Amino acid sequence: MGVVAAAKGSEPHSSPRSLRGFGWGDRIYRLVLQLCTLTTIAIIIGIGVELYVASRNSQHAFGLGFLSSSDWSENRQHFGALPFIIGTLYTSVLALIIALPVSLGGAIFLAEVAPKWIRNPISFLVELLASVPSVVYGLWGIFVLAPWLAAHVETPLSSGPFGKFPLFDAPPNGNDVLTASVILAIMILPFITAVSRDILLAVPRPVREGSYALGATKWETIRGIVLPYGRSGIIGAIVLGLGRALGETMAVTMVIGNSPKIHLPLFSPGYTMSSVIANEFNEATDPLHVSALIEIALCLFGISLLVNSGAQLMIYYGSRGSRGGDM
Repeated sequence: MGVVAAAKGSEPHSSPRSLRGFGWGDRIYRLVLQLCTLTTIAIIIGIGVELYVASRNSQHAFGLGFLSSSDWSENRQHFGALPFIIGTLYTSVLALIIALPVSLGGAIFLAEVAPKWIRNPISFLVELLASVPSVVYGLWGIFVLAPWLAAHVETPLSSGPFGKFPLFDAPPNGNDVLTASVILAIMILPFITAVSRDILLAVPRPVREGSYALGATKWETIRGIVLPYGRSGIIGAIVLGLGRALGETMAVTMVIGNSPKIHLPLFSPGYTMSSVIANEFNEATDPLHVSALIEIALCLFGISLLVNSGAQLMIYYGSRGSRGGDM
């Protein structure tokens, strides 16, 4: 009894001491996480403020007309960003359209269909594409992809029955919007595939087994259970790829033709926001020209924020839907 009483008597003295130690550790850990989060937010706000301040000359000179004007002339000191905004969105959306079926198909194959002996080698090769420098993609695009597309895709389409279709009504070029979009599609493909594959692999096994137990086939399980379960994560993967396409610079600059005009045909040269900054910033000497380029960077920054904000809303409502719309 005495031993038990002594043990009971010692518990109140040792337990609070250990709890106090864990409490301080938790507080420090929480403070570190808060500082990391605030640092990230401060960096984003700082980038936006700096771009805004550095582009004040262009804002005062052109106002909102900077976004709607297609005139870009250093000699006349008049700058408009519309061709670059349209070129960026045009190539990025087209690249996403090209890459999305291949990426999702590859992710489903690697997560649900491929045997184990081939899954890891293919996954390694897919992820290896993400580590290739963009300048290598650009050189490959100049010497291999552009001539091949001009000879085997653009020439048959422009000279065949589809030649009068607005998207193909242009002479074969090779250095054009189509080549840049294909390059971007290849560059974003490993990001979407790898993240989507991991999302699908994270779907709990009992979910699949429950579907099979109810008599569903493998394809019915993938289409009706697995894909809806990982919908929010797949949306995040798609937006990750779109963000990469929006900001890509070197590879696009090398193959898009760099023409500050708005063209609808895929075989026409174009320009993107990141490309015009890369091409002209080092040679820009006039303060207004520099300010206009910085304002283009501010526009690209804002578009990226809008895309990611929209993606977060889609993920939020998508996850609510996958949980049955709980309130």
